[in-house]
Amino acid sequence: MAEGNLAIAYDAQRAHWASRVFDYSSRALAITTWLSCALFGLYILVFYAGALASNSAARWNTALPGLYTGPHAAATFAMGIHFAAGGVILALGFIQLLNAVRVRVPALHRWLGRIYVTAAALAGAGGLIFIATVGTIGGTTMNMGFGLYGMLMMFCALQTYRYARRREVGIHRAWAIRLFALAIGSWLYRMEYAFWFLFAHRIGHTHGFHGPFDAVMAFFFYVPNLLIAEVYLRGRSAEVAAAAKIAIAVVLSTATCLLAVATYFFATHYWWPAMITGSAA
Repeated sequence: MAEGNLAIAYDAQRAHWASRVFDYSSRALAITTWLSCALFGLYILVFYAGALASNSAARWNTALPGLYTGPHAAATFAMGIHFAAGGVILALGFIQLLNAVRVRVPALHRWLGRIYVTAAALAGAGGLIFIATVGTIGGTTMNMGFGLYGMLMMFCALQTYRYARRREVGIHRAWAIRLFALAIGSWLYRMEYAFWFLFAHRIGHTHGFHGPFDAVMAFFFYVPNLLIAEVYLRGRSAEVAAAAKIAIAVVLSTATCLLAVATYFFATHYWWPAMITGSAA
């Protein structure tokens, strides 16, 4: 009997320790992600939305070739909406996931949530209009990847709002996490390219974004995010074994370290210089 009690106590202690490790690793990833997204959101608002407001949208092409096409005013306007809305969702996404805001200031959570899902829907719609009007620089594969991304963004925004209205809090939160995973896709897209350029010396990339790496990236910047979101949602469950939670924590911690390094690199080499000089590095 004593041995059985000791085994039960040990299992309970191990489960408690695993839960704490998982919680700490998930919080570290969330904080790192939000800080990086906030910097990137500021960069978008200052560089992209600022260029449109000052009637100098041609500056977009210094960062992303072919993004601005003078004769297509509708496409330019749609992309301007996409960037402005994208900056909003990057800034608000993490705030909406905070328990302190949701529990202590529910009215603020609801109003920011309305702004958040509206901005997400506008960002998706703006991107889809741009694709339908002029298409992406990468052609069919990029059109498909980015088009699916825009549709998923709008769908997750709708589901997040739908279940909030129905007061199904657990399902609403799950869809909000999926929406956030998609929202950070535009930020990760730049970071993943930077790492590839830095470590792989642009292998598989072409100036016109028609290389094999470019084809993979048309989907890679958001599909893994959704998979990680699903891993996180399942990791929160009390039914998940301690060993599985530790494994998930290792994955989350690794992602945190990579994001911290990438944020420093991007902020110092791209975002801050672009905001200061008005042109991308």
